[in-house]
Amino acid sequence: MKSTDKWFIEVDSFQHSKHNMHVCGDVFLSRKVKDQNRVVAILSDGLGSGIKANVLATMTASMALNFTLENQPILRTAETILNTLPVCGERKIAYATFTIIDIDYDGETRIVEYGNPSCLIFRGNKIFKPEWKSISINTKDTQDKTMYLTSFVSCKEDRIITYSDGISQSGIGTKLMPFGWGNNEIEHFAKDQIRKNENISARSIAKSMVMQAWKNDISEPKDDTTCGVIYFRSPRKMLLLSGPPFNSENDLKLADIIDKFPGKKVICGGTTSQIVARVLNRDITVGLGFNALGLPPESSIKGVDLVTEGILTIGKVSEILENSTGEDIKPSSPAHKLVMMLLKSDEIDFLIGTRVNNAHQDPSLPVELEIRRSVVKKIIKLLEEKYLKKINLEFI
Repeated sequence: MKSTDKWFIEVDSFQHSKHNMHVCGDVFLSRKVKDQNRVVAILSDGLGSGIKANVLATMTASMALNFTLENQPILRTAETILNTLPVCGERKIAYATFTIIDIDYDGETRIVEYGNPSCLIFRGNKIFKPEWKSISINTKDTQDKTMYLTSFVSCKEDRIITYSDGISQSGIGTKLMPFGWGNNEIEHFAKDQIRKNENISARSIAKSMVMQAWKNDISEPKDDTTCGVIYFRSPRKMLLLSGPPFNSENDLKLADIIDKFPGKKVICGGTTSQIVARVLNRDITVGLGFNALGLPPESSIKGVDLVTEGILTIGKVSEILENSTGEDIKPSSPAHKLVMMLLKSDEIDFLIGTRVNNAHQDPSLPVELEIRRSVVKKIIKLLEEKYLKKINLEFI
């Protein structure tokens, strides 16, 4: 179960609504397309704030994402979007802006900007400035509008930071920032975050920028603020074993895989953990009592980061992943701990055993096996589509 990719492309974002608004007028969308080896991210800022701005930004981001995935010419994409959106009668501008970031897994990166602050591109902790070109767009209001494009080959440890003008204009009118935070100061702030922690995650940078903008506005944001970050880095790997191998001759192979795996290691299932402990000649320490969710307690084996019960725990993991945003998860149970480990990992190997547990049921009716398979497949779908993780699945 080896990755062929030279890096992992982490994509994440953070946002805050305008003061007293419950809906954010900015939208950040991203999609990883495995069969095309691409990552596409879109940031759109709807004019104004609230529900109307959110609807227009959502429409813009959705069109930009779909057209880009369909490999439509960028000029046609921009003209279609701007000719579809209504135009503000007073300011004579379209009701939403957009930034499109389109990346191939080999590093070829294309960025298109219309109306948003120019994104920051870091190579390590130094700013990287590729060559940009401007293109005029013809729209239905007969006024030419300008779009900016660039393309370059990304490298490991590159970061692309895109943000709405709610961040660049934060603090405007205050004594310290009469003209707003400004792109130059934002660049210095982001550079400082990377210098303090060279491995800082995409999520952490995005959140730090939005929260600083919130502070600039004295805790009452005057506009919606959104930051999206793309980070090219080495993947954080994790292995999850669940279920014993179909043939007991593979017990040694199973134990060897988890012993030599270069990342976080999790075992879900009592029989599976007993096999690993026996083959590796290690003790199992079993916890006592049940937690608030009623799940069996976790156990421990030297060299394994987490050992839990099987089907009940992974069933709860599926439920948490489906209903959570990832922000509200605390290590209150083995299932929650496993979810936190999954979300902190980039590339996750699932090794699923296919032996029927005779202690649970009639082996001629392998219901448990089918349940495990279906739950694992649901978890994988959530991790890939909702959380943009790279997944490898193997049955043994």
